[in-house]
Amino acid sequence: MKIHLSLRLRVALALAGLFLGCLYALPALVNLENTFLGRILPHSEIRLGLDLRGGMHLILGVDIPRGLANTLVQSGQDLRSEAQEKGIFVLRPSVNEKNQLEFILARGAQQEDLDGLLRSRFEYLQVLAKETRDAGQIRYVLGLTAQHQAYLEDLIVDQAVKTLRNRIDQFGVAEPDIRKQADGRIQVQLPGLQDPERAVAIIRQTAHLEFKLVDEEADVERAVRGILPLDAELAFMQFRNPDGSVSRTPIVIKRDSVLTGEHIADARVSFDQFNQAYVGLNFNARGARLFERITEENIGRRLAIILDGNVHSAPVIREKISGGRASITGRFSTEEATDLSLVLRAGTLPAPVHIMEERTVGPSLGQESIEKGLQAALIGAALILVSMVVYYKLSGLVANTVLCLNILLVMAGLAAFGATLTLPGIAGIILTIGIAVDANVLIFERIREEIRRGLTPAAAINEGYNRALKTILDANITTIIAAVVLYQFGTGPIRGFAITLILGILASMFTAVFVSRIFFDFWLKRRKPGTALSI
Repeated sequence: MKIHLSLRLRVALALAGLFLGCLYALPALVNLENTFLGRILPHSEIRLGLDLRGGMHLILGVDIPRGLANTLVQSGQDLRSEAQEKGIFVLRPSVNEKNQLEFILARGAQQEDLDGLLRSRFEYLQVLAKETRDAGQIRYVLGLTAQHQAYLEDLIVDQAVKTLRNRIDQFGVAEPDIRKQADGRIQVQLPGLQDPERAVAIIRQTAHLEFKLVDEEADVERAVRGILPLDAELAFMQFRNPDGSVSRTPIVIKRDSVLTGEHIADARVSFDQFNQAYVGLNFNARGARLFERITEENIGRRLAIILDGNVHSAPVIREKISGGRASITGRFSTEEATDLSLVLRAGTLPAPVHIMEERTVGPSLGQESIEKGLQAALIGAALILVSMVVYYKLSGLVANTVLCLNILLVMAGLAAFGATLTLPGIAGIILTIGIAVDANVLIFERIREEIRRGLTPAAAINEGYNRALKTILDANITTIIAAVVLYQFGTGPIRGFAITLILGILASMFTAVFVSRIFFDFWLKRRKPGTALSI
């Protein structure tokens, strides 16, 4: 492979690379805030990863059985609604302890119609058992098909990852690393986190919002003793006392939800006339229609607003409410209302998550890692620079010059792409220093070999570069492929190593092969006849 570009064009390309490197690396390496250069240069920065900046590392486990149960509950409600439209009477759909959907077909004569509905509209459910009861009623037990259950298990984790990412983005953590792992686990890395306890509370909150009617006729005292109507359940309404403590009052609510949080379009913190924080909700178009119909049909009744099983308020419906607006009150502090609105905007987790592993990295440890990494890089670079000059003389100075340009371009690439620098990333930079020098060593040894064969300096330089180029390309391309695989499947620190390795290899191919050749061509153009090549 021969290079046909003119010397002038190659010089222009090298200077353009140097200019772009300084353009992006300078603001990232030097504090130029409130300066003339700071106003005109790009606002680039090299972000530090968890191991350098400090922060939190979490491994979360998703409660997949609970997520499947929630899906079955929704399927039971949908089945009852569709059956009712066809005149089929389905009673009391519920999920048992085996994560199976149970319900009663009130009229046994409608069994064939119900089976047809299940085949046409609920093909992902399979009938596990049927039991004929008195008065012709039939008890059905349904379960998810194996294929659909496997699909749902993946979907539940994917939805949890998406919801957690939305919440953390709104929480304001820069460069979070959130990824799915095997066995329903999720890895969360939050570099630079200032308030770990608040972040954990936000991550853990399922934010399952429901609206249920209060059962005004039920006896609360009997309900506390476990005596409840079939279509009702016992819940507790939370009140925050002036001293900060929380009181709980029993309340009986209907078992079925009339509206859920999936129809929320927005949630914001507002303040009432007493400067008390509450969360204002806006429903989407479908939710607004449902809320208007619910309030119109239940004027004079109380509507309980339930979040994660706790009743926050149960206001009386005075009139039909149009416009799709509602509010959650409960004597929240401003921070509590802010966090609640955040999780409601970000979406409900499809299943609860629990923390399996938690580690916090302090910023002092990260600073120590940076200092040791830089120390190692400087010592390694110094040894290489001295060795190249001792072994290759003036040609070694050329290699050292392009090596400095190589490091500059790597830092500029990290800043330009907003990449995250990790401790393994620093190791990647040190490795690329060796890779860049290795390319020069291959070229220089080829040139030496050609000179020993009796070629002139011009011919030896030309043959040395052309013959070494193929070897350099083969070695670097295979390394880039390995680095791409590391980036795709590695965790945060490993991805940081892969990024710096890829940038370093690309920079070294530009500097060691392209830029260093310019120095030799200049020397050939200006040398006196008979001058030997210092290599």
